[in-house]
This record gives sequence, structure tokens and C-alpha cells, in this order.
Amino acid sequence: MAATDNPGAPSRPKASEERLDAIRNEASATGKVVTGAGRAHANAPIPGAEDYYNLPVLKPPTWTWEVPLYFFVGGIAGVSAVIAFVGHLFHAEPRMVRVALWIPFVGAGLCPALLISDLGRPLRFLNMLRVFKWRSAMSMGSWILSGFGGFAFLALATNELILYGIQSPFLPPLRWLGEFGGALTGLLLASYTGVLIGATAIPVWHENRRLLPAHFLTSGLGGSSAILELFGFLVPATQILGFAAASVETVMGALLEVRKRPIDAPLHHGRSGWTLRIGGVLEGPTALWVRVFWGSLPTGRFAAAICFLLGALLSRYGWIWAGRASAHDPQALFQLQRKK
Repeated sequence: MAATDNPGAPSRPKASEERLDAIRNEASATGKVVTGAGRAHANAPIPGAEDYYNLPVLKPPTWTWEVPLYFFVGGIAGVSAVIAFVGHLFHAEPRMVRVALWIPFVGAGLCPALLISDLGRPLRFLNMLRVFKWRSAMSMGSWILSGFGGFAFLALATNELILYGIQSPFLPPLRWLGEFGGALTGLLLASYTGVLIGATAIPVWHENRRLLPAHFLTSGLGGSSAILELFGFLVPATQILGFAAASVETVMGALLEVRKRPIDAPLHHGRSGWTLRIGGVLEGPTALWVRVFWGSLPTGRFAAAICFLLGALLSRYGWIWAGRASAHDPQALFQLQRKK
């Protein structure tokens, strides 16, 4: 048995000692990490094995499919409340105002259902209403959604009573209150979801925090006008809104394509990249192109509306998947921290 430097340590075979000496000599001579087969144990990782620098630092979002669908429905419902208020203010067709009031009412019912389905229990949604934190996007979002639902119900109920010929001096002021409150909370509902994900530490969301609220709001505007067109309201107002939304989405999509920063890799590669590209093309250039060349035909308006709705829905899922991919990339977070 070979002698050791520590008399109390167990003796090693001579072959093992010679192998250790050879490894030391090789590392000293070349200055490189010695590669080769080995056996890992708790206190001595094998050179070349994965270390903690390559492990994810952030916990990826665990949202299920209901959350991006909630973003989509909430955006359309919120902007539809704005359209209803503006339409009533400028004496638009009463039937269109009525449909524009039904959209936020239905959306206000679907949104809590989607959130509760994602949370698992209704009590978890109610727990978010126990406190009011204006610095918390999630807390503010819960209160905005609750207020929006109340205003949407008030506006629709009073409007239906007036249409059915019920006379009361209280109904017109209450309808104006419901429509104005729905428009105000609807704008917040359509845009706060972009603020919500932009306020997280997920690199690709955080670096696009100024773009996301505008993107979600524009997408909701185009989606609400598209639904009105599918209901048959092929009026110049919905055409103008469709043109504006598709144009803005085209510019935003071009900006994301040109600005290929390393931190934006999930926006251009993988499942999230392809989903965002397809969604962006549908709600941007495709919808705009169809409106330009076939906007004078009802079928062209319907096709543009469907393209925009499909693109807006896909973009919501694409952004959520991009956040998951970004959370699994520790180098993106390190790059963001070094930048700060």
C-alpha cells in the first residue's frame, strides 16, 4: 500500500495514486480541464457536467390555457364597452350600441370563470379582493375586473329597460353611469394584462413592458370591431377601427422582427416564435391587406375580421409561451442584470 500525506486517511492503491499524479501533471502543463470518464458524488462534480450557472433561475409561469384566453376575452370586452359609450355619445345606431353592451356583459361573466378555472377554487379569486394594493398589477386587475362586471351589468340592464319602453327618470342617468364606468374600467381591463406580465422578472416580458400594454389594447380594439362586423354592422366606423388596429399591429410586428435582441430569442424561435409570427401576420398584414383590396365587399370585411380575431388569440398564447421559454434561459436574466 502506498503511503499518504495524511496518516489517518485510508490508503489508496498505487495505481490510483499514479493516475491522480498524471491528472495533476496534465492540468498543470496544459492549463485545461481534464476530460474523461468519472463518477460523480456529492462533493466533487465531474468536470464538464452541468453546473448551477446553466440551471434556470426563475420559476416559469404555471398559468394554464385559461389565462391567455382570459387576456383575449378581457381585451375585447373592455374595448367593446368603450365603443358602446362612444357610440351612445355620438348617437350611433341603437342596435349596434346594444350589441356593444352585450359583449362586455358576456365577457365580464367569462373572465372570472376562466380565472377561477385556472386557480382551481373560487375562494382563491375572492381572496385577491381582500386587499387593495395599487402597486400590485394582480390586485388592481382583480378590482378592475370586479368593477367592470358591475358597470357592464348596470349599463346593459338600464339600456334593455329603456328599449322595452319602461319609463323612469332614474334610468337614463344610471345608463350613462354604467356606460361611462364600463368604458373607464374597460380601458384598464384591456391594457392591464400587458402591465401585469411586464411587471414580472421574466426577461422577455420585462424588456417589452412598454410594448405589451399598447399591443394588448390595440388587439382588443381590433377584436371588438371585428365582432361587431361579424354581427353585420359593416359601417364606416368599424372599418376605420379595423384599419387602425391592423396598421398598428403591422408596425409592432415589424418592430419585433427588426429588433432581434438576444433577450428576445423566444419571440423568434421555437413554438412561441412561430405562434407569434403567425398571429402577427394574421392580425397585421393579412387583415390590413384584405381590407385594402376587398374591404368594399361584405365577404372581405368578414374575412378580415376573422383573420384579426385568430391572430389576436394566437398572439396571447405566443406571449405566454415566450415567457416560459425565457424563464428557462438563465443567461437572459444575467444579461438583463448586467444591463442594469
